[in-house]
Amino acid sequence: MSSRSTEETKGLTGRTVVYDEDGKPCRACNTLEDFRFVTGKVTTSKIAAAGKPAKTMPEESLIPGSRSYERTNPPDVNELGKSTWNFLHSMTAQYPKEPSPVQKTEMSNFLHLFSRVYPCNWCAKDFEKYLKENAPKVNSREELGRWMCEAHNSVNVKLRKEKFNCDFWEKRWREGWEE
Repeated sequence: MSSRSTEETKGLTGRTVVYDEDGKPCRACNTLEDFRFVTGKVTTSKIAAAGKPAKTMPEESLIPGSRSYERTNPPDVNELGKSTWNFLHSMTAQYPKEPSPVQKTEMSNFLHLFSRVYPCNWCAKDFEKYLKENAPKVNSREELGRWMCEAHNSVNVKLRKEKFNCDFWEKRWREGWEE
């Protein structure tokens, strides 16, 4: 796969497939359907389903003048939290195995800045406090992945949610589960 360029590989959706620095299809850069297609993990029924036209929404559920943007309300704390953790874990999963000094500084700076600009001010202050007590571990992808998992688990405990087993952070956020 590493010898294939992104220009010559089309995914199931017809989009160009994006590869990571190791020459492997990038999970975070492609649709799940395209990723499964180029890695041979898609069934023929999924290929047939992908060719079907997208569902159309009733006009009254769309933003005026739009053909595809649905009227939705701003995210609440639950939706915002889930989206944020998805973003943070996905970013962590793409962090270099051996980051440069600049990358380490940038990641640490990002997390500290993030804790000041997060839309939920209570959540932001709580994360800022967590950072003061538990400095981000940015020396490797593995170290940052475990640190992020523990940060997430600290929030799960406060919200009386189940903790995630951090031994599986890479399966959940980078590699995916066996299908």
